Amino acid sequence: MASVTHESIRSELKLFDVACNDDAILDKMLEQCICNRLQGHEIVLEWVAYSMTKNGLKLSTDTLDQFEHEILNKRNKSKQSMRREEVHNRTRDIHSIQELIKAEEEEESLLDSYSTTKGSQKRALTTPERPNSKRSVPMLTSPGLLLSPASFSPSVTPSQKYSQRGAKGEVVATFGAAEASHWAGKKDQGPRIQLDLLEGPEETLRGSYKYMFQRSRDVRNVLTEKIEELGEGLKSHFNIEEFSPVSLPAQDRVTVMGQVCCDSNGKLNAQSVLLEAGPEQGGQQVPVDLSELREYSLFPGQVVVMEGMDTTGRKLVASKLYEGIPLPFYTPEVKQEMDEFPEPVSVLVACGPYTPSDSLTFDPLLDLITVIVRDSPSVCLLLGPFVDSKHEQIEKGQVTETFEDIFSRCVESIVEGTKRVGCQLVFVPSHRDVHHHFVYPQPPFTLPNLSKDQAQRVTLVPDPCTLLIEGVSFGLTSTDILFHMGAEEISCATGMDRFSRILKHMLTQRSYYPLYPPVEEVNMDYEKFQCYGQMPLTPDVLIVPSELRYFIKEVIGCVCVNPGRLTKGHVGGTYGRLLVQRRALSEGGKRVSPCLAGQVVKI
Repeated sequence: MASVTHESIRSELKLFDVACNDDAILDKMLEQCICNRLQGHEIVLEWVAYSMTKNGLKLSTDTLDQFEHEILNKRNKSKQSMRREEVHNRTRDIHSIQELIKAEEEEESLLDSYSTTKGSQKRALTTPERPNSKRSVPMLTSPGLLLSPASFSPSVTPSQKYSQRGAKGEVVATFGAAEASHWAGKKDQGPRIQLDLLEGPEETLRGSYKYMFQRSRDVRNVLTEKIEELGEGLKSHFNIEEFSPVSLPAQDRVTVMGQVCCDSNGKLNAQSVLLEAGPEQGGQQVPVDLSELREYSLFPGQVVVMEGMDTTGRKLVASKLYEGIPLPFYTPEVKQEMDEFPEPVSVLVACGPYTPSDSLTFDPLLDLITVIVRDSPSVCLLLGPFVDSKHEQIEKGQVTETFEDIFSRCVESIVEGTKRVGCQLVFVPSHRDVHHHFVYPQPPFTLPNLSKDQAQRVTLVPDPCTLLIEGVSFGLTSTDILFHMGAEEISCATGMDRFSRILKHMLTQRSYYPLYPPVEEVNMDYEKFQCYGQMPLTPDVLIVPSELRYFIKEVIGCVCVNPGRLTKGHVGGTYGRLLVQRRALSEGGKRVSPCLAGQVVKI
């Protein structure tokens, strides 16, 4: 709480043309500020509103006593009842208990600093959990103090709908089987978990570069290379001798290769499919008739091989469809014996926003920190947005500090709040982070204010990226590719649900964002996308957070997780947790998934 002085109160009164040169009145208002934990502008706003309801009541010590009795006392009673209800509804841990104790002591110290006789206003500290406090517990910095409502603006209030949410901690999706005790990691983390980006240090996005300054020819070259690379993989896998030009008439069946696109700017449908060939096959476009295909799943930007008849060179009647082939999974360079494989690693996954849509308070993030302290996961994968550009109050500019400052305090709260747990923290940016670069692929955050000890626990990665956690490969992206592709994909009789089809496309197209053209909100830099937007291998675990319904499922050997978002509008959302362990091959040489179990849990 910033210090309040006579001058600050007098200047606030002048803004409302309330002249006050009586020190007794200013003393009284200063006393009310300290006793009620108010800033100078807050007490003046309260007084002006009160005086207007009393037909322009004049400012005096007597009217201030009346104001305190009718307004301030009732205000404090309301806040205390809300606090008691929150305490009753919240499961307390050591951090939250210490936060309560520290708030009580701060209130006492403020009263003592104003009172003339020390100790005259002191009272015994009593709580339901601690009836006779001796203040023997050492005080720790609470992350709640950094993200309190007062740190943003006087108008910020906690979300009532979020605080009244039900089914807290309910498991809503599962994969594999694990006992409840397995989700609680080691309190003593032991040796540092090994985290490695598959991109080498010389191939990162950390260096500054001019994005969005790309020529159409360069974009075309990137797309052409993608078509040729995937086409060669299909050609060798299916033993195809050669591809025919798409626009060349032929009386026999032909095999053509190209990229699916739409014949207009509208949404793709079965009658608007075009196949655009690469330069080696003529670079032309030909309409495709899908009526003879028994099953298919197509989206704009997909590289496919089709077999069919094209007697006129103006339309291909497709009779067979060859889809892409996924890359191999990660295998360590050095073979390990069975007893050399590390212990299972618990991984927590959460995706922003970390505030409800009707408030800028970070209560969901504080609850997540409580979960981390309780469960002690080895690694926490935290994906943006941290300061959401789509938040209503941010869109309207209803914040009193810079977005960078809000983000810095948010990160500091996470790092300090999980300090005693010792878990590794991985921060993934989002294009919805209002303070960060609005481009895809997106460079990692920069946190120059982290201390050396803090930086040892923090890993900053780009979006997207492929990360190795103790030899288990994780594909990470915060961009809602499921939502974007779900609006464009068409299918017929595939026997798979939409999520599984989209995830399979990502893995077989070997890309974190295979859709072309991208949606309007994704500013794609194709030169960087060619290097950093492709999958270097098929990940063991693919993290794809989305606005769509949460899930955890296995698709062609890859465990795919949509942990949901930590908040869904006004109410709480979900987070995910995984148990992974690099394991040896089975006796028949078959790969065994390193993901032992997974859950999606309500916050």
